[in-house]
Amino acid sequence: MAKPVRDKDEIKENLIAQLTGAVRWTQTVQEMIANGASKFTEAGPGKVLQGLVQKIDKTVEIAGVS
Repeated sequence: MAKPVRDKDEIKENLIAQLTGAVRWTQTVQEMIANGASKFTEAGPGKVLQGLVQKIDKTVEIAGVS
């Protein structure tokens, strides 16, 4: 499960794993919502991430900033 990390060595290991491993988008978004996130903003062109978040939880607020 996706959890916040504060230890610098663990952050380094996680960054390497993130760049070389599978994306855990669903678990990450679910964990953010469980921790109180209720608004998501996608910066830049397109709405792909907005759509993915909406599929995970239709109750959160979604916005885009171009």
